[in-house]
Amino acid sequence: MKQQNPTISNDLEPHSFDHEDQHLVVDGVRLHGRLTSRPHNVDPLAESSWIPSAMRRFRLKEWVGFTLLHPELSSSMILQEAHYLASSEIYVRDQYGMVEHSRNVRGGTLKLPHVLFPSTPVIDMKGYHISYDWADKPDGLHRIRVSVAATSKQAAITMNLELNGARASEPLSVSSPLPGGSMYTHKVAYPVSGTVTVGNRTYIFDSTRDLAVLDEHRSVLPYRTTWLWGTFATLTPDDEVIGANFAHRPIVPGTDEESCLWTSGACEPLTNITFKQATDHPLSLWRITSADGRLDVVFTPEDRKRVKHQLVLASIDYWQLVGTYSGSVAGREVKNVRGVCESMRARL
Repeated sequence: MKQQNPTISNDLEPHSFDHEDQHLVVDGVRLHGRLTSRPHNVDPLAESSWIPSAMRRFRLKEWVGFTLLHPELSSSMILQEAHYLASSEIYVRDQYGMVEHSRNVRGGTLKLPHVLFPSTPVIDMKGYHISYDWADKPDGLHRIRVSVAATSKQAAITMNLELNGARASEPLSVSSPLPGGSMYTHKVAYPVSGTVTVGNRTYIFDSTRDLAVLDEHRSVLPYRTTWLWGTFATLTPDDEVIGANFAHRPIVPGTDEESCLWTSGACEPLTNITFKQATDHPLSLWRITSADGRLDVVFTPEDRKRVKHQLVLASIDYWQLVGTYSGSVAGREVKNVRGVCESMRARL
């Protein structure tokens, strides 16, 4: 059956479609705007273009990662495919410090799936395994499996986690042009249960308290890429996800950005985010606000992960801070909620 071309919209109201049948690109035309759910297939290279797909693939950056929110630790992991290079990173930061591991593999190796439900994206190397086991439906039970061996400098990390899709936040799903590129992102906060072991310390995740925030991207990034981004979320006693995802980057005027508030059963659009650092110290406080006042929080960093490379034609200056957020989300107080904040400045 021929797919129907979805409505294209750049206003702040998300538009809906049939998840089972719809694609990000239909008959060569890409959907733009805020969506009510993740399209079944999110292959951006299906869009019609005079530029050969092989050349566009070289510019395409794809990743699927998670941020884990637990009162005693901060953790993030990612599988990322740049097509000339693929890689994975993971860290766990608790009161004893930060444990980090990473691997690089040949470009094209990870083959991150455009159809997520069901799928099992994985990196499986000697001493390094991370896999996401996605159920058939978004509201199913999804799993994260991690087994990373210890090295001479870093402790081992093991994870066995279950994500409850039926109790997840409303999804953030946005497709937008960028100056010199394009972006698709999908983000959801999942109640999570299971265990995380780092070294000889095991932490229990409780799905009435703890969350795993998904970050999926399919983006053709401009050669000079910059962004500031952060996210945090918490579960209320009424089992509601309250939190935010916010970003500041160059955008095409009049198009949608990826900022949102997670409130009671909703993913509310958010725009015009300001990041302000108290001092130049790497671990100084940040205040993040929206122009309409619905987001007003202070981020208190605890630790900093940094990646910096300087090559002839390419460079990366990236850091991610782990810590806690306090302030207000749509008039509701949040206090000492775990989250992350990051900066990217790159020539890619």
